[in-house]
Amino acid sequence: QVQLVESGGGLVQAGGSLRLSCAASRSIFSINAMAWYRQAPGKQRELVAMITRGGTTTYGNSVKGRFTMSRDDAMNTVYLQMNSLKPEDTAVYYCFAGYGNWGQGTQVTVSS
Repeated sequence: QVQLVESGGGLVQAGGSLRLSCAASRSIFSINAMAWYRQAPGKQRELVAMITRGGTTTYGNSVKGRFTMSRDDAMNTVYLQMNSLKPEDTAVYYCFAGYGNWGQGTQVTVSS
């Protein structure tokens, strides 16, 4: 079991950037993969990005080339750098560490 706390969300204009952080309550070194998901109102939760223990990343088609996920095992933290934000990126962003371990979410709102 691991507790996850997201931060860094907020309101930004289209074209702007935000960096989300997800701090874990224990070492993430042994966690095979961590991910960011998002859920917009009335829509299903979708995968945004995933990073393996070895650092391999995978991105959802809608964010490829704009978002970058990274991890800092020493800080027990993963990040999501979001650039060129669009209004359709507006959602609650959740950190996931597998086995039902979800953060509480952080709101990202992109104004046009």
